[in-house]
Parts: sequence; C-alpha cells; structure tokens
Amino acid sequence: MRQVRVRERIEEMADFCDVEVALAVLGGKWKLLIVKYLDTGPHRFGELKRAMPGITQRMLTRQLRELSDDGLVLRTAYAEAPPRTEYRLTPAGESLKSLICDFDRWGAWYRGHLRSLASEETPEPESAPAPPATSDRPRTAG
Repeated sequence: MRQVRVRERIEEMADFCDVEVALAVLGGKWKLLIVKYLDTGPHRFGELKRAMPGITQRMLTRQLRELSDDGLVLRTAYAEAPPRTEYRLTPAGESLKSLICDFDRWGAWYRGHLRSLASEETPEPESAPAPPATSDRPRTAG
C-alpha cells in the first residue's frame, strides 16, 4: 500500500512566501542530492543508491517517488528481462541547475569559512571573506 504524502497543497500555501513552496517540494536531506546526481543524465536506482551510500533503499524510493509526484523526476520502466527502470530530470527538475550550483558554491565557501575560523584564535567579523555571489535570479521576500 502506497503512503500518501502529508503536506499542505502548494495551491493553498500563502502567496507572500515562495520559500515555503520550495521547501515543501525540495526539503529534506536527500532531494537536492538526487537532483544533482540526475543532472549528469539518467540513472538507475542502484546507481543512485551507490552515489549516496548514507541513504537507505526505503528512503531513496520515497524521495524518488515524491520528486516524481512533484514533476521534477521522470521514472521510466522498460519492459525487459531483467526489468530496468531509469530516472531522469524533467524540464522542471532541470530548472534547479542554477540553484544547486549556488548551493554547491556556498557550501564550498562555508566549509572554507569554518576552516578559517578554526585556524584563528580570535576571528574578527570584518576580516571574514564575503560569501560567493549567487546567480542572477529575482529576489523576493519570504
């Protein structure tokens, strides 16, 4: 029996904060990593599992199903023996490319920032490096 996701419908979320919509669709530890890996092309379940050794089979199945339900991932089952299933990004999933690139840059910057803080005895806030620039997307409140 397939479990039904319990979350507020996107259409019913407040219009003033689109971050809530993004977090409802992409929130969690694994979804952006799955999308990042699928950005390299279609992959089978086992390939995705090996790429993310910390994820359980059950969690990967659940996350792929949710990404598919939200229209970000396309699941294609081939009628072959043995059966083969591939996952690929939809155009909506591919639209996350710049967001993932921004997260990747920020993560690298933050890792370096933490290392620089750890190497200093008394860090001075004004000497901290600036975070990386993000892609040119319109900014909205929320």
